[in-house]
Amino acid sequence: MVEIGKTLLNSGWLAARSTEVDLTGVQLTTTHPPSGPSSPWMTAIVPGTVLTTLVENQSLPNPFYGLENNSIIDIADSGREHYTFWFLTKFPCKLAVNQHVELNFRAINYSAEVYLNGYKRVLGKGMFRRHSLDVTDILSPDGQNLLAVIVHPPDHPGKIPSTGGQGGDHEIGKDVAAQYVEGWDWMTPIRDRNTGIWDEVSHSTTGPVKIMDPHLVSSFFDDYKRAYLHTTVELENRSGWVANCSLSIQVETEVEDNICLVEHLQTQHLSIPPGARVQYTFPEIFFYKPNLWWPNGMGKQSLYDVTISVDVKGFGESDMWHHLFGFRKIESYVDSATGGRLFKVNGEPVFIRGGNWILSDGLLRLSKKRYQTDIKFHADMNFNMMRCWGGGLAERPEFYHFCDVYGLLVWQEFWITGDVDGRGDPISNPNGPLDHDLFLLCARETVKLLRNHASLALWVGGNEQVPPDDINAALKHDLILHPDFEHVNGNLMGKKIVVSGTDPSQYLDGTRIYVQGSMWDGFADGQGNFTDGPYEIQNPEDFFKDNYYNYGFNPEVGSVGMPVAATIRATMPKEGWQIPLFKKLDSGYVEEVPNQIWDYHKYIPYSKPGLVHDQILKYGTPNDLDDFCLKAQLVNYVQYRALLEGWTSHMWSKFTGVLIWKTQNPWTGLRGQFYDHLLNQTGGFYGCRSAAEPVHVVNTTSDELSDIAVEASVWDLEGTCPYYNVHERLTVPPKKTLTITEMKYPESQNPKPVYFLLLKLYHMSDHCILSRNFYWLHLPGGDYKLLEPYRTKNIPLKITSKVSSQDNTYEVLMKVENTSKKPNRENQLNKNIFCLKVGDDSYDDALHKFSHDTTENKLQAIFFQKINSCFLRESNRSRVVEINGADAGVAFFLHFSVHSSEKESKGTEDTRILPVHYSDNYFSLVPGEIMSIKMTFEAPPGVTPRIKLNGWNYCDGLTVL
Repeated sequence: MVEIGKTLLNSGWLAARSTEVDLTGVQLTTTHPPSGPSSPWMTAIVPGTVLTTLVENQSLPNPFYGLENNSIIDIADSGREHYTFWFLTKFPCKLAVNQHVELNFRAINYSAEVYLNGYKRVLGKGMFRRHSLDVTDILSPDGQNLLAVIVHPPDHPGKIPSTGGQGGDHEIGKDVAAQYVEGWDWMTPIRDRNTGIWDEVSHSTTGPVKIMDPHLVSSFFDDYKRAYLHTTVELENRSGWVANCSLSIQVETEVEDNICLVEHLQTQHLSIPPGARVQYTFPEIFFYKPNLWWPNGMGKQSLYDVTISVDVKGFGESDMWHHLFGFRKIESYVDSATGGRLFKVNGEPVFIRGGNWILSDGLLRLSKKRYQTDIKFHADMNFNMMRCWGGGLAERPEFYHFCDVYGLLVWQEFWITGDVDGRGDPISNPNGPLDHDLFLLCARETVKLLRNHASLALWVGGNEQVPPDDINAALKHDLILHPDFEHVNGNLMGKKIVVSGTDPSQYLDGTRIYVQGSMWDGFADGQGNFTDGPYEIQNPEDFFKDNYYNYGFNPEVGSVGMPVAATIRATMPKEGWQIPLFKKLDSGYVEEVPNQIWDYHKYIPYSKPGLVHDQILKYGTPNDLDDFCLKAQLVNYVQYRALLEGWTSHMWSKFTGVLIWKTQNPWTGLRGQFYDHLLNQTGGFYGCRSAAEPVHVVNTTSDELSDIAVEASVWDLEGTCPYYNVHERLTVPPKKTLTITEMKYPESQNPKPVYFLLLKLYHMSDHCILSRNFYWLHLPGGDYKLLEPYRTKNIPLKITSKVSSQDNTYEVLMKVENTSKKPNRENQLNKNIFCLKVGDDSYDDALHKFSHDTTENKLQAIFFQKINSCFLRESNRSRVVEINGADAGVAFFLHFSVHSSEKESKGTEDTRILPVHYSDNYFSLVPGEIMSIKMTFEAPPGVTPRIKLNGWNYCDGLTVL
């Protein structure tokens, strides 16, 4: 008997262009299967796209390198047949009596025919629909099965106008598919339009009765002391006889590492007629004071393990389903004070600070590992929401799993964008895809796929547009809230009264709002007028002005995003290493003229003539790529920290939230990003991390801060401290901004034109630092050019490192001390005792019970081991490095990087090990100050990593480990 459960089919695939294969699907899966990767067959990447496979086999150049995408033929010029491909694999599967097997494609773009052992099945169109084929009767008697799939591109791949533009000629909008693939102002066209088997393929084995699409809902009463788990499942009896079933639900929670406690176990008995599909709702399960799931920065992301199983009398276990579930309540309504949409989780208002997300990779090279890095990066920036933009994907369950784990609320849009569905050049068709029923089918499939995730916060009809009237009306009907989840008079937490008499788990969703578009109902001006943005470099001080943005919640505001020089060298030939020309205009402003490759990669200048002076030139004219990119990181840091600080300074009085456009690029783009496509963070990443911390003079937490102090010190370029002040015994109310005092140094006698400001917020009882913020500032009307000669200062440092490793995973703790001045023990300045922030050690706690593929290990208990508490110390070494220097002063803009060799290459070789998770980077230390930086990463097998420290005063870099 084959074990019950799912088996992934993610290896052993071959692919070939359909026009180069003379055989039929029947022949390929019976008499003439290919023997291996010999022409025209090649090793295929599944899940993946046609372009992914061609690039992996070096049949095409890397479209994300330099201008290579221009050498790849576009589907508009080649015709759809050029990107119509066969994919073929074989798999073992032999059944026992009364077992059933389904072949599952979680998503294909765009349509396909499937052949299994000579039998043909046709898959319907649509990029975001699931396909399950009952193949029980066509499996091979010997257990060896041949599977071939011919995949066709979207029906309307469109053409790319010579001027480029948003969504090309908009033809892709006629299909239910991702719209970004024709190119955007941040993206080059994807030549195959993402054609392929782009998501999970599996076969699943069950007994006579199959479990389908369980729906889990939590409801709360008595101020969250009482909670109920509501569960509805669909069951299908595929046998020819009445199935007498025992249907069980088990809920357990992890109490210690790998030790789980069963909270509830309930079994119900029912009979299902032959061939019938029935819906069954469990009696609600009561919990007293469950561990709640909280967004990032508000508490732990507690997740319960829910298992539903069905046993059939005379057969045994027939099917099992498993999911991690978070008890939480999300409310959302338009705030009367600000006009912005306000979110509450578990009764607590959440000031939204997050980012817009397109997708992880433009070639759909999606993986659990990449998703984990992407989403942990967002959590590391202290963000609490990600918006899945309507021109991209309905994101995958793996994406949502890590959002559950790291506490990122998710705004999920459907596949409508203003540029492709009603606006644009040429003017696009406002009626959406040609097949409205297909759109709604894909939408309902998406809801069922994702609705059990705690992180999913709301559904939105489209980006800067609403769906066509009939689609919009259907979505409003399908996603109507259950009465118990409607927002009434600002309070959902009354007695347990079921208004409708219908269990909420019987709804398609019923727990999350549906908003028709990204600029409606509490977003932007709320009326759908074009009132999001802007998307370019800004004057940092403008973000704090009362008139900067006039509405309560901005769903898109963007800026620059230049990566580090090593990324430019790794992703472009030498012609792309030329920095922009700085063209002085008669107006006094400077226009940046980028090279051709930067222009192709959608570079956003650091100047906006007429409005914003060049922010890089404020630090002096850069002389080469390294200098330009380093100064860009300074600007990135200031730009995004000011953006978030400005928004947060108006928390609740004017704003309820902001989402930055955008957090990353799904290719090697040069704009709007906090980390590049190679997974190296920019300075903006750490500017956001600083500004969005839960306590940042602004208290975004639910707890009052009492008996605290703020220390302010100013440092000049000579290493002296002309200003020092402490404000003691302060109380900061929860969810409030607090004005303490005005820092009067700029108005003092003879203030320095450029100076550093260090602010520390700490508990007076134990000197535990809640927030540390370092600023570099100039007097009004000035610039930072005095920092250029400051680079020659030799500031002494002492760096103590401690390394722990398990296999190829490293945890490194670096303690960095500015030894240019003896610390003054009478003040708080040098006592860097940082308080543990909410979630710092909880991120990895829930990375468990993720993979449940029965062929690997039935219901695996662990997918990732916690690094912090479960490290097996295979190596544990320490090192002290002292950097001598005769000067006193601030060690400015220090940043670590990890490499696979001693020296960082200035050529095309990229020695960096990526990704690396840093507790902080791009940091500065005043004289006598000490800071600890933790970094975790995986090194390639056989490589001993080297860690380098660079900084404004250490341009050549220092190998410190």
